Amino acid sequence: MPEQTTTVADARPTNWLDRYAPERVKPYGRLARWDRPIGFWLLFWPCAWGIGLAAVAFPDLGFGWWAAILMFFGAVLMRGAGCTFNDIVDRDIDMQVARTRSRPIPSGQVTTMEALYFLVAQALLASAILFQFNRFTVYASIASLVLVAIYPFMKRITWWPQLFLGLAFSFGALVGWSSQTGGLGWAPVLLYAGTILWVIGYDTIYALQDVEDDALVGVKSTARLFGANVRPAVAVLYAGAFLLWNIAVLMASGGLVFSTLSLVSAGLLAWQLWALNAAAPGNPLLRFKNNHYVGIALTLAMLAEWVW
Repeated sequence: MPEQTTTVADARPTNWLDRYAPERVKPYGRLARWDRPIGFWLLFWPCAWGIGLAAVAFPDLGFGWWAAILMFFGAVLMRGAGCTFNDIVDRDIDMQVARTRSRPIPSGQVTTMEALYFLVAQALLASAILFQFNRFTVYASIASLVLVAIYPFMKRITWWPQLFLGLAFSFGALVGWSSQTGGLGWAPVLLYAGTILWVIGYDTIYALQDVEDDALVGVKSTARLFGANVRPAVAVLYAGAFLLWNIAVLMASGGLVFSTLSLVSAGLLAWQLWALNAAAPGNPLLRFKNNHYVGIALTLAMLAEWVW
């Protein structure tokens, strides 16, 4: 059995978890991906967008800073719970893929039962945060768990598992809005739809890392589906996302300030495609991580629109 200090194959050698965390904590931190903050940031940014969109539509409400703080910690916990669940479901597949066979469950650092206990603990902490919000937001968030639960199985039965990830990871756009308004409307629905396209696009780029291994073990993905047409396909997805984001803000009474500043996010998305090279090691991962800055840029654009 591997030592507890065994790192995950594609982890950064200087990550804080492997350097500083107690040995007993490390395997659980790897399950929750604490050493890879990009995941919880990408889960959080749609929440911030939903809150920002509500501020644009109802300026007197202001930007829900306290809601954003709660949702950030909720995103950390739910992303960790989702990754833990995914690793439990995918433990046999992970054993066959070079990049994932050193994860805690297939490498023997954590048993499946221990991972399940850890999953429940994270979910309980996340629920304590969730119940700080209004009833509509609580019910909507609970409903989204269906999407979280089915996502790990989709790569076995459809070429579009990234769509189901998009449905789950984008739900924060609806939750962020409803946390401020107590309901929904067309503007947040369009924001949600645009964010789904964004998630499909960036996760397709991420999946380019595993195309060969996925083909060997029979795992489906949009990266495999698009093949040589990955760049134009993701370009269409990103363009659709950008268009829907702008329509959503216009429907929420936004205007020129957001439309102008959102061009920064468009530039970042364009750079990802222009610089994408699936054959270069580390290239798709770096382009995928760039979406953190897309999240920042769009949040700041909404804040500027609200302030203006």
